[in-house]
Amino acid sequence: MSARQAAPHAVLFWLGAVASVLGLVACYLFFVGTTTGQFIDESALAEAPRVQAVIGTPVAQFLDALPATSAVIAAVVVLFVTLARRRWKAAGIALAAMAAANVSTQLLKTALPDRPDVGVATLMLNSLPSGHSTLAASAAAAVFLVVSPRWRPAAAFLGGSYAIACGVSTLVNQWHRPSDVVAAFLVVALWTLPAALVIMRTGSQWNVWAGYGEHWAASRWWPVLGLLLGAGAAGVGCLVLAPVLPGTAAASSVVNYFWAGVALIMACGYLLTMAGTLLLGGQARRRQLPTR
Repeated sequence: MSARQAAPHAVLFWLGAVASVLGLVACYLFFVGTTTGQFIDESALAEAPRVQAVIGTPVAQFLDALPATSAVIAAVVVLFVTLARRRWKAAGIALAAMAAANVSTQLLKTALPDRPDVGVATLMLNSLPSGHSTLAASAAAAVFLVVSPRWRPAAAFLGGSYAIACGVSTLVNQWHRPSDVVAAFLVVALWTLPAALVIMRTGSQWNVWAGYGEHWAASRWWPVLGLLLGAGAAGVGCLVLAPVLPGTAAASSVVNYFWAGVALIMACGYLLTMAGTLLLGGQARRRQLPTR
């Protein structure tokens, strides 16, 4: 059996990277630069203690440990795949992208100006993007990049779910606002896409598959489930947020803004995961099955 020689279309990866930058800019301009955006963001953070009180301190402490744990899990998986499959180049590129994402986040947190005073009571210190969420999402992305194509759909969904849980944990524990988490996901996407392009062009011996369905981890249901959860979360976010937006008849909220923030994190995380799965799945070289 041989693999069809088809180089991945670089333009798709670079368009994805540009879209990530535009999404990051839009996130900053709306949630930091406007009164409505700041109000939604700050209200979600202010409502988090009510949820934390319900789930209890032990659960909150467990959630708080997730971002650091993700780095350990990713390191073990990447090391295992590297040693077992000898994917040294892929591991190096994936770890470099992970490091670049985390360095970029810290530089952005330092370089971006403090939150402007637009009439919302909030801490002016810039907290965007979230370092915790960047660590978790970049760790999941590193695993996604080093595994073979047939494992990527499952790795993307499971890793994305873990990163989303880590992002929500930073909101529950009042470390970050929802927009900080979304910005972190977009920073990771920005570095993951060019890294994926390089890996797909250098991993000629292992970066092939027979398409969706060849293995349980390569099921089409992984990206479909990501799409359903992402779109569903976006819909739920709109439903819980619409009645309590500033200027509406019922502008007060108990936990509406919190759940809208969770929905925003889930929608962004799952839709990015689904898009990455479909992009790399569609661009991976296909193994030709023997003809009868």
